[in-house]
Amino acid sequence: SPVVPEVLRSKVMVFVQLFQMQRRTRFLAEQRVAYVQAKVAREAAEETTRRSNFLSRASRELSTSLDLNASMRRLVELIVPQLAQFAVLLIDMDDEPNVMLVRACAEDDGHSSTTQVLRPYAGLPAFVLQAFDRAIQEGRSIELTLTANDSEAASRADSDVSWRHDLKTLLIVPMHSGERSLGVLAFGNILAPPAYTPPDLATIEELASRAAIAFENARLYRSLQGEIVKSRQAEERLQDSNRRKDEFLAMLSHELRNPLAPIRNAVEVIRRVAPPEPSLTWARDVVDRQVSHLARLIEELLDVSRISQGKISLRKEAVELSQIIAHGIETARPLIEARGHKLTVNTPASPVWLMGDFARLAQVVANLLNNAAKYTPDGGIIELESSLSNDEATIAVRDNGIGISPNLLPRIFELFAQGERSLDRSQGGLGVGLTLVRRLVEQHQGHVLAASDGDGKGAEIKVFLPCMRSGVARTTLSATERPQAACGSARVLVIDDNADTAESVAVFLRLEGHEVIAAADGLHALTMARSFLPDVAIIDIGLPGLSGYEVASRLRATPEYRNMLLVALTGYGQKEDQQLASQAGFDHHFVKPMNPQEILNVIASHIAPDDGATLYKKNELCETAQLKSAS
Repeated sequence: SPVVPEVLRSKVMVFVQLFQMQRRTRFLAEQRVAYVQAKVAREAAEETTRRSNFLSRASRELSTSLDLNASMRRLVELIVPQLAQFAVLLIDMDDEPNVMLVRACAEDDGHSSTTQVLRPYAGLPAFVLQAFDRAIQEGRSIELTLTANDSEAASRADSDVSWRHDLKTLLIVPMHSGERSLGVLAFGNILAPPAYTPPDLATIEELASRAAIAFENARLYRSLQGEIVKSRQAEERLQDSNRRKDEFLAMLSHELRNPLAPIRNAVEVIRRVAPPEPSLTWARDVVDRQVSHLARLIEELLDVSRISQGKISLRKEAVELSQIIAHGIETARPLIEARGHKLTVNTPASPVWLMGDFARLAQVVANLLNNAAKYTPDGGIIELESSLSNDEATIAVRDNGIGISPNLLPRIFELFAQGERSLDRSQGGLGVGLTLVRRLVEQHQGHVLAASDGDGKGAEIKVFLPCMRSGVARTTLSATERPQAACGSARVLVIDDNADTAESVAVFLRLEGHEVIAAADGLHALTMARSFLPDVAIIDIGLPGLSGYEVASRLRATPEYRNMLLVALTGYGQKEDQQLASQAGFDHHFVKPMNPQEILNVIASHIAPDDGATLYKKNELCETAQLKSAS
């Protein structure tokens, strides 16, 4: 005051212009800040994407192969030169400890690199190895700043390692898989600290984590491969052991059958010629029962071995259940009566037909009854009941014997499985009877169940078999229906290197009216056959010099012997032995010890009454041959 208008307007104009300038400057500054923020955000996003892509690539590379060495090499090739100028990877595996892989850039531009594999801690300075151990123990990353002394120490280390002496920092990251330490991953750089930003450290630690997972997978895969190799080797050893076991059983059966055969033949001779003296009859029956028992034990062992190898072929036909049960009871009756058991049998009134092997199914029933008889005290009760339900036949054998303990019940059908036994081994047996039952029933598409309330409360075993909807009569003859030896005699040549076997067979056949001579080897037998002209030759397979197969082949190749009955009587009873016998020309194959009546039956079938003319012709030829031999 006083106000000069021109001055006032001039001053107001200046203030307005200053205000407008300040507002424009603030606007430009805000725009600059927004631009910088956007640029920083974009760069951060790009960096995040780059790191994510790097980690994704690392995962792909590490998962490409389960080979440990290949995964290690891919990892260091990812690190150098993308993350460092120098890398050391140390893996400590159970089966291959302290595996180290080193990769270094030869030039600063990173275009040339070298890779080395060392084992174990070879060629690294002591301070580096100490840092490795500390990182593993503490479970955290450690960053070392290297000095001139460190570089000098590195230069004195093993010259085989391509160590970069211009390194300024070394970042050591431990690798863990769960609680397990797998090793360390070291990053070397020529930059002074700080060499890595926090995001870099996060990326490196994530890379180490993914690498640890890949290496753990490779370790597990290698371990699995080793277990597979060990398992395969163990399986091969088991197969070899099983093969040798089968060979041993076959040879054992042969060696056991050879002495049993003459004993059984001698029993039959005694039965025919001995006077009816009670003590002699008792002794003969004891020997007969024990020989039969030994023969059955041998057959059980071999049957289990054959079934395990799939070498048993069933001769299936329409069979009636009651006949199977009757045959099985007849087989087991001696043991049941010897122990004074009471056996009750309950079968359906109407016939029940099965499609199966009559002999094997009867063996199943006999084994069940024998098992019940062995484990039931004298004077016990055994019940056998069969029934039909929904096209399935059931055979149940119950007893009031010692029962089955709960810990044994789940494995009662396993081979050689038996309960606790007293020192006198009063029950006997080898523990293969029920195993044989289960496997034979399974071959008939059936199944078996065992039940018991415990020790001393008896047991029940049930067999379930599929039935036929409509049955047909069984056409094959049972063992009891085979024809007896017809009247008439034959010339029989017995060839066996076991003198007792040969003589016992010869004596038995002579008692039946046959003319018999014996030979101890194949060459002698062929010589004797030229003068004797036998109708029948009973030949052992395991002969000295010429085997039984060769003797049979030569006899078959001779015209005058082509119609001769060739019978193999041997201790070799495997399926392949029967096939070889058939190929050699044998008409029948019998396994020692056998019922001598079976030999009589096949001889009777061969010299039927209508062959009288043939027998007369052979007698005439024989006399002529003997005269020539004498002259």
